[in-house]
Amino acid sequence: MDNTDYDLVIVGAGLVGATLACAIAQTDAAQNLRIAVIEASSEVQHFSGDHFDPRVVALTHASQKLLTDIGCWDGIVAQRVCVYREMKVWDGEGTAAIEFDCAEVQQSHLGHIVENSVIVNQLRERMAQHKNIFLIQPAAVAQVIPAQAEFPRVRVQLSNGDEITTTLLIAADGAQSKVRELAEFSTREWDYGQQAIITTVRTEQPHEFTAWQRFMHTGPLAFLPLQHNGAEHSCSIVWSADDVLATELMALGDEAFCARLTTAFEARLGRVISCDKRYAIPLRQRHATTYIQPGIALVGDAAHNIHPLAGQGVNLGLQDVLVLAQEIERALARGIPLADYSILRRYQRQRLAGNLGMMTAMEGFKRLFGNRSLSVNWLRNTGMRQLNSVAAIKKIIINSALGVS
Repeated sequence: MDNTDYDLVIVGAGLVGATLACAIAQTDAAQNLRIAVIEASSEVQHFSGDHFDPRVVALTHASQKLLTDIGCWDGIVAQRVCVYREMKVWDGEGTAAIEFDCAEVQQSHLGHIVENSVIVNQLRERMAQHKNIFLIQPAAVAQVIPAQAEFPRVRVQLSNGDEITTTLLIAADGAQSKVRELAEFSTREWDYGQQAIITTVRTEQPHEFTAWQRFMHTGPLAFLPLQHNGAEHSCSIVWSADDVLATELMALGDEAFCARLTTAFEARLGRVISCDKRYAIPLRQRHATTYIQPGIALVGDAAHNIHPLAGQGVNLGLQDVLVLAQEIERALARGIPLADYSILRRYQRQRLAGNLGMMTAMEGFKRLFGNRSLSVNWLRNTGMRQLNSVAAIKKIIINSALGVS
């Protein structure tokens, strides 16, 4: 094997791709593998003090366990995380609400809100500790040539003219996956006609280590708690709004935006005092009809991209990582080639249906809360009130969301 040939090539060193690289590299059977990770960006941003990364994730217990197992969680906690113990969800078009509390399932917390950059920085440090991981950065994929009978390895041509070869190519390069495009994976996708406005805000009252979400007909608004040096007045917000409203909100000055945000959130944390720079992300649902081809697999947002209303996108991607890493470890232990189609089919069988189910549920929620019919509004509020009163059902929902039994 020459120095341009690898057993495994992962495109994308973001949260999903880097986690996958570490999960595979640490196994005993993988110590002699050569794992290349291709990343287009040159560096990861660092945020400190009361400056937060505008991109955050709500990690479940299952995702936390995976990051613990690969040796990253302690480093993440040492940088900056914020636990949340409660979740409060209410209908902006009525009076119904659902409240979830970690005490209902005998847990110390429901999850953690963590900045993307904090996780990725720790993952990059962990990758550097594995001698079998080779980070190729900055580099962009220009062409993918599938394995053929006369040359049974996938060829990956880079934008600088270099070419590398591999047994198995894994696309972890996000929603706009270049690998998915070049390998001609088919997808089902549509625009929501919405944008997610994200920023960090400071509020008059402390967030109480609670994740808050108000559903409105124009889209959901979430306040996710952040913490720095014990201060509890910062939140990451995700305001999903129809295109017209989003354009209007992005055009406002900071003071006017904070006033609109306070009203939309019903001042649950008092006034929104200030906000950082705002970003608007167009929302699109996308799902690959298959996650695998001979010698190629899709993971994370490259395979599925969902509406952010439940904050499950990253957690779904990390579950892809867990399953694919287990299947690769299984193949190595049995002496099965990494690109053996039975291995890839097992990965797809375990992940595609579950991801599709989550995406279908999120689409249903979006349509349900976007409907302004009086009868639907009454049914929606009645259902939420009844659900909130049945502890056994709430416990099942919480455990399912946390990824615990």
